[in-house]
Amino acid sequence: MIEKPLVPKEGRYVLHLFYRVEHGQWDLLSPEDKIRAKTDLSELVQEARSLPETQLLIFSMVSAKADLGFMLLTNDLITANLLEKKIALSLGTEILTPVFSYLSMTERSEYTTTDEEYSAQLVAEKDLLVGAPEHALAMADFSQRMTKYAQDRLDPNLPDWPVFCFYPMSKRRDAVHNWYALDFVTRKKLMAGHAAVGRTYAGRVRQLITGSTGLDDGEWGVTLFAHDLYEIKAIIYEMRFDEVSAKYADFGEFFIGLQMPLNELFHQVRL
Repeated sequence: MIEKPLVPKEGRYVLHLFYRVEHGQWDLLSPEDKIRAKTDLSELVQEARSLPETQLLIFSMVSAKADLGFMLLTNDLITANLLEKKIALSLGTEILTPVFSYLSMTERSEYTTTDEEYSAQLVAEKDLLVGAPEHALAMADFSQRMTKYAQDRLDPNLPDWPVFCFYPMSKRRDAVHNWYALDFVTRKKLMAGHAAVGRTYAGRVRQLITGSTGLDDGEWGVTLFAHDLYEIKAIIYEMRFDEVSAKYADFGEFFIGLQMPLNELFHQVRL
């Protein structure tokens, strides 16, 4: 029996879970049993959200792919596994049928700008000499920003924005376009251009990239939040013209959901 938490060296575990509601089975329940089932799910959500280092979001899914969606972020693999089992049975047996799941972990980006690279940029682009007070001030500001960036990647605070999108993706490795055959400098340059597109959507789209190499079928999970579905459509469309996506990206299935209070969500999915 595992007694100690399974906490990773770095990052958080992330589970995306999508279910279909079996309304035929649900309709067989008495009104009292339906109230009890919804109460059980509500209490489970509150239980998860009260755990340390744990966040749980729940969505009414758009389209016939799924009815309910969950996004769980936690630092303990045992907790992730236990909550996933509880969620599957939260409304009773044979009520929720899993249609898709994805396991990943929050991670740093290997393509972030280093102190040395930023220092060289200050010298080349702003004529700030190393050792000058202005250079030191700029480097201190850069260090603070990068520390926050790493923290946001590893331990993000998931937003309550209403529109949610998730899809897995991998980098292509065929005979013509093989991302892993490129040298690091080339990959980093390409990713810098890719990131520049994403930054133009700051304030309109919140993005979380999680790593899944060796954990699931894809290599990354991409989670997007917005207040307007148009913005998600726009950023994904625009990024597909970027060389990183046009030549080297393979996309998985897309899932769109709506985040809302539980009482509204129950009404939305006809529970």
